Formats: sequence, C-alpha cells, structure tokens
Amino acid sequence: MQTAEDQFQFFEGVFFESFGRDLQVNEYRLIQGGSINVTVQVLTNEGKYFIKYNTRNYEGMFETEAKGLDLLRETNVIRVPEVIHWGRRDGQDYLVLENIEYSKPNFDYWESLGQKLASLHRNTADSFGLSFDNYIGSLRQSNEQKSDWLSFFIEKRLNVQAGLAYYNELISKSLYDKFQQFYKVLPELIPNEPASLLHGDLWSGNVITDEKGEPSLIDPSVYYGSREMEIAFTNLFGGFDKRFYDSYQEAYPLQPRFDERVPIYNIYPLLVHTNIFGTSYLPPIIRTLNRYL
Repeated sequence: MQTAEDQFQFFEGVFFESFGRDLQVNEYRLIQGGSINVTVQVLTNEGKYFIKYNTRNYEGMFETEAKGLDLLRETNVIRVPEVIHWGRRDGQDYLVLENIEYSKPNFDYWESLGQKLASLHRNTADSFGLSFDNYIGSLRQSNEQKSDWLSFFIEKRLNVQAGLAYYNELISKSLYDKFQQFYKVLPELIPNEPASLLHGDLWSGNVITDEKGEPSLIDPSVYYGSREMEIAFTNLFGGFDKRFYDSYQEAYPLQPRFDERVPIYNIYPLLVHTNIFGTSYLPPIIRTLNRYL
C-alpha cells in the first residue's frame, strides 16, 4: 500500500516528466470518479493540475484519451481540458490535464451546451470511425473506418459487444442469433447522417461546469459517427435537462421520428455496461430487439 510520501514522490516524478523541471507538490485531493482510474487534483507551487492514473495496464488508454481530448479541443467550440502529458511511471499509467475548477452552472447553461454540441457535430469527416482505436469504459473500442454509418454501427459497435457478451456467457446463443436477425431490419430504421465528430460517451458525469459556469467535456471516447447516436446516449442514466434538447434541435434539427430510434442506438452503451457490470442491463436491450422482431 502506498504511503502519503510515496504519493508525493509519484506526483513530483510525473511533473518532472511533464515539464522537464521540478515542481513542489504542496497537497493533493482525491476526486470522486469512475471505477477505472484514480483521479486527483494536485496543488503545486505553480498552480493546480488534474491527474488520472491506474495500475491496471490498459494499453494505450491515456494516449488515446489524450488524442481524443485534443480532437475535441481543436474544434474550439466547447471547453475541453488541455492535455499536458501522459506516460507511465512506477508501474502506473498517468494522464496530466489542465485543472478545471467546478462552479455553479450559468442560467443559460443547458441552452449553451445544446448549441455547443450542435457546433461540435458540424465537424464532419468522409468516413465513419477514426484513425485510431480507443476505449469505452474499460473496453477497447474499435474505430476501423467504414464508408457508411449502418455498416459501422452494426460491425464496429453492436456486433463487437454482442459477440463479447456471448463469449463471456452473458447472453445466450438464441439472444446472440436474435441480434443477427435484428441487423437485417436496421436499414429500414436508421437514416443516413454525416459522419460527425462525437464525444462518444456523453452522459451527465462527463459534462462538468467550469469556473465561468459554462459546460466542459471530459472523458471522451471519440469517433466520427451519427450525431443521433450521441443525442440518444444523453438520454441514458437520467438524461439532460429539456432545455438542452430544445436548444440542440433549434441549432441543428434532428431527422423526423428520432425519439423512436433512441432505444436502438442505446443498445450499444447498454451492451457495454452488460460486458463491464453484468446482466442487469439486458432487459431494455431485449425489449428493443423484441419490438422489431
């Protein structure tokens, strides 16, 4: 077990690797986060920094997160923490980020988030996917590029996770076969959309409020995909304020009957949660499959 002195030495070593000089670590504070990484706010003689680290050796996790953050930040449409450095030290992978101080949301916070996300989604590409793979939670996320959204959604999102769930005996052969039948009806259900730059894991826990009361995005799983996928994702785990959806719709209207497609898109994050946390996430998936088969 690491002592407080070990922690201070670790942070000081991380900062030397990040800046090429010594920074004095005065104190650090654990931040409540997810189940994968330890997250801390570290106060130094040169200001505060945010560090994520883990000992589980998820190959490339922080490298790809850093690249994803940079992609989002380069659009210059919404606040994203600056990547300072990533690496490995003392058997621990780490990522050093600009520290964003949390504050109360502005009165137009949700409207601002809707408008800014619409602007983000107007950043498009010629193909769906990305030039590198990354992670969704603790699972590898394949971003092998495809020329059309339907192929990408089926092959690189749904079937990868359904196959993993079947391999790990979380779903039966009959349910896996039902997925194969479901793919055949998707062309009638899923409209064509441009390949938009997506955050990729957009739930309320990955949107924070900065010191000016404005929304900021953290912990992305970026790729170019249908923006409908992103908006559907926001409906999981409590959803966002109605003002967000109204503002987004005004800035970049969704295609008709989008609400009917939300359960289809959310099969993917629910499968991810099934593969990470267990079968309690299966019932809404089964209901959606049964609805169309």
